[in-house]
This record gives sequence, structure tokens and C-alpha cells, in this order.
Amino acid sequence: QLQLVESGGGLVQPGGSLRLSCTGSGLPFDLFGVGWFRQVPGKEREGIASIRNSGGTEYSDSVQGRFTISRDDAKNTVYMQINSLEAEDAGVYYCAASAVVVSLDSANVQYWGRGTHVTVSS
Repeated sequence: QLQLVESGGGLVQPGGSLRLSCTGSGLPFDLFGVGWFRQVPGKEREGIASIRNSGGTEYSDSVQGRFTISRDDAKNTVYMQINSLEAEDAGVYYCAASAVVVSLDSANVQYWGRGTHVTVSS
């Protein structure tokens, strides 16, 4: 089993920045692709960014240009840098993993983290 733990969420002012972390343990992390998903109240969970085990990335149209996903396999960690936060970015952010790559529609997710909350407010 691969355990995933998210961190870095919190309260941020509109226009601010945040870096989320997803740290894995239990299995060789560099074999896995990792994705970030976001769930806001009243909406379905949305896939927003994915990074392959090889480092290739994919973003949803809703976050392209403001969110950057990266990984440091020496630390078993995937990061997501979020810039120019908007009120609509508030929600629970989950990371997920699957062999090689995570599909943004979550169809092939093998492991989920428990999420970290992001609140955007002045």
C-alpha cells in the first residue's frame, strides 16, 4: 500500500500564494504518477494537475498558468505551487497516485490521500 499525506493548506488572502505537499510512503514513490484533485462545496471532485513518474505534467484548463506541479523523488514528495489565489480556489485538495500516471478524471487512481483544506478569504 502507498500512503499519501497532504500538507500545506490553510487560510490565504485573495491574490496570495500557497504550496501544497503530498508525501508518500510504503512503496517506491518514483514508480507512481501523482495527481491533485480539488473538491469545493456543492461540486464534484475535479482533477486539476497530474505529474507522471517520468516528470511529464498535465493541467486542467481551470488552473493552467496559475498552478505548477512538481516532484522531488528524493523526498517522496509532490508539490503544487498555487499563485494568484481566487475565492473559487477554496476547497479540499487531495493528492492521488497510480502507476506511471494519474488520469485527471480519476478513473485509474489507486491511492488517495485524506486531503488538506484551503480557505481563501480577506
